[in-house]
Amino acid sequence: MGLEHQLGDNILTTSLEWAVNWARSNSVWPMTFGLACCAIEMMPIVSPRYDLARFGSEVYRASPRQADLLIVAGRVSRKMAPFVKQVYEQMMSPKWVISMGACASCGGVFRNYAILQGVDKIIPVDVYVPGCPPNPYALMQGIFEIQKKIKGEKFTDHPYE
Repeated sequence: MGLEHQLGDNILTTSLEWAVNWARSNSVWPMTFGLACCAIEMMPIVSPRYDLARFGSEVYRASPRQADLLIVAGRVSRKMAPFVKQVYEQMMSPKWVISMGACASCGGVFRNYAILQGVDKIIPVDVYVPGCPPNPYALMQGIFEIQKKIKGEKFTDHPYE
């Protein structure tokens, strides 16, 4: 009698990469960088009404060393840009970025020298959440897109340094 016959359907096999990506995608730890009115729309996603805890992202991290998702919410001034970049560089790899709102994505209505015309000028952005300001459901959809992206990644996509 073979081992396969004895165990039957009681064994599930998978790849290590799938298991790690499943765990990563269901425990995304966001670091918020709220700079304007989009931050007000970002705050309620951890409340009982929207309940982001169902998806493993209920606690905003206070330190970039504990976070793997940076949510840039609001307009980024040229004075603030070096600090956004510094926070991104302090995050451990692998890391992902959401640009929340029109101001963070493209400068919004602020077409002047003082406002950066998109946070993607200084750090790579994975998901853009449109709106002025986007509602909490839109941000949740952005987090779901990040989760889908994480599930499809290979170990070689984010080489550890």
